[in-house]
Amino acid sequence: MTLSNLPDAVGCLAALLTTSSFVPQAVLTLRTRDVSGISLSMYSVFTLGVALWLLYGIAIGEWPIIAANAVTLALAATILFTKLRVERARNPGA
Repeated sequence: MTLSNLPDAVGCLAALLTTSSFVPQAVLTLRTRDVSGISLSMYSVFTLGVALWLLYGIAIGEWPIIAANAVTLALAATILFTKLRVERARNPGA
């Protein structure tokens, strides 16, 4: 590795760490359907933000940004949609 590759290496490591941090939450949420500790507003805003980061990565053609945010978007959206589905099932009239 040369010094010129350092920014890409740091970006890839950051993407790997932040993206993989969502896997346990997504698995736990899908397994237990316990969404009581998940904020709907926070996950809504976060998921939108990740989608915008993905669009930004596509616009500038940076694959670490694209890959990380595509996976994070899938995981965050899974948690968000599970939250919406469970809440709707618990409060059908709301």
